[in-house]
Amino acid sequence: MDFTSLYDSLSLIKPEIVISVTLLLIVIFDLIFHKNKTLIPYIALAGLIIGGIYVLSDISNSGFAFVISSTSNNFGLLALDSFGSYFKFLIIITSILIVFFAKHSLEIKNTGTRQGEFYTLLFGMILGMMFMISASDLIMIYVSMELLSFSSYVLAGFIKLRDRNSEASLKYIIFGGVASGIMLFGISLIYGLTGTTNLYQINQVLQSAHVNLIVLSFSLLLVVAGIGYKISAVPFHFWTPDVYEGAPVSITAFLSVASKAAGFAILIRLIKTAFVSNIDSVGNWQLIPVFDWQTLLAVLAILTMTLGNFAALWQDNLKRMLAYSSIAHAGYLLLGIVVFSEIGIEAVLIYFAVYMLMNLGSFYIVMLIADKTGSENIDDYGGLGYVTPFLGVSFAVFLVSLTGLPPTAGFIGKLYLFIALIDAKMTTLAVIAVLNSVVSLYYYIRVLKHMFLKKPDGNVREIKLSAANIVYIVILLIPVLLLGIYFTPLVNFAESCLAFLHF
Repeated sequence: MDFTSLYDSLSLIKPEIVISVTLLLIVIFDLIFHKNKTLIPYIALAGLIIGGIYVLSDISNSGFAFVISSTSNNFGLLALDSFGSYFKFLIIITSILIVFFAKHSLEIKNTGTRQGEFYTLLFGMILGMMFMISASDLIMIYVSMELLSFSSYVLAGFIKLRDRNSEASLKYIIFGGVASGIMLFGISLIYGLTGTTNLYQINQVLQSAHVNLIVLSFSLLLVVAGIGYKISAVPFHFWTPDVYEGAPVSITAFLSVASKAAGFAILIRLIKTAFVSNIDSVGNWQLIPVFDWQTLLAVLAILTMTLGNFAALWQDNLKRMLAYSSIAHAGYLLLGIVVFSEIGIEAVLIYFAVYMLMNLGSFYIVMLIADKTGSENIDDYGGLGYVTPFLGVSFAVFLVSLTGLPPTAGFIGKLYLFIALIDAKMTTLAVIAVLNSVVSLYYYIRVLKHMFLKKPDGNVREIKLSAANIVYIVILLIPVLLLGIYFTPLVNFAESCLAFLHF
């Protein structure tokens, strides 16, 4: 690679460079001001805002970074396009909200001088996700996924006050190590079959040469297992409830949104780039007939949303309940990919935006209540709606939105998924998804029953909120309500970011 192409490549990854520089600045400030950590969150916010500005400014640009030269085509390790920019912007917004989240978290405050390490590892996760979203080479996918994973393993057990914190980290790294090894083995088989790890070149090989379909199918199942682990799809979900319960609430919220978004982005890019031969005039994908992606993803979607919802019915711990809820939402999102069309991917983009708002809002309120009461148990929420009405009503809105009821943003997310399924004549999948939504209504309403239909006893005390707490909740609450009524800007933005389909 010559200096000109290196410069061109670096100009295409300005957001990633900003995140990397911010990470280094956090480390430097942490070393210099060892006792005073007040500046570090503001450095983190500044870096994220600048990175977000670069993402938005480059949203209409496309190209390859770190190009691999070949006789006929030039493909890169990273593919930069509006699709990737959408997910990067989503992760930037989530990260900004998580920084505020962590500033208000009693768990993080109690770590004292270790706060610098927390933000350093957080930015390690962000950097891994940013590269993962743009990766167009299997090795780059694996390396960026490992960067994300190593940081998240440590953060899952960052709080050492209880046994469950260390247990969460240990289970996460064991399951993660197994998933990583399985995925790497699958990648090695694909390389042996095709002679390349670049997704674009794999597409060319599959269209022009005969490969052993049995070995290819086996290798793809192994790669899907690695990605399924990241998105908490059944049967790769075993780590999720224990890790979500044991990790700090801020990290649990971050994993439930940002890590899942990166996983879905790379799954979509993998299928579209390596296995789609053509896109017709109405936006339907024509897949290369070497692997039955539709059946595999449909089965995974049904299993994921069904197990997630039914397992959540029996949970008494709010974090475990929201963990299984997160698994169920991964199932709904998989339905958008099963359609294999532009409208299906558009539904996934819309769903992720609203899922970010309502899920972060739910976890934030759980954190506030846990910080004040020391409990995450549903039974201890009795009468909270009476003693702290603002918190109770806000939580009710977020939970109703997670269910997918109007007039909240969650309804719009599910509506577009159902429209995509019906448009693709997959009515059975749409009916299964609707029935799963009905099941989810039970365990969400169960929380509201405890908060509003159970009289407060003498042990329930009013939770006093600071102005910053109220502002944070309102920032998440307003779009959840507004997008349920006026959602055209979000839909238009998602549509404009689907240019990658014609890239």
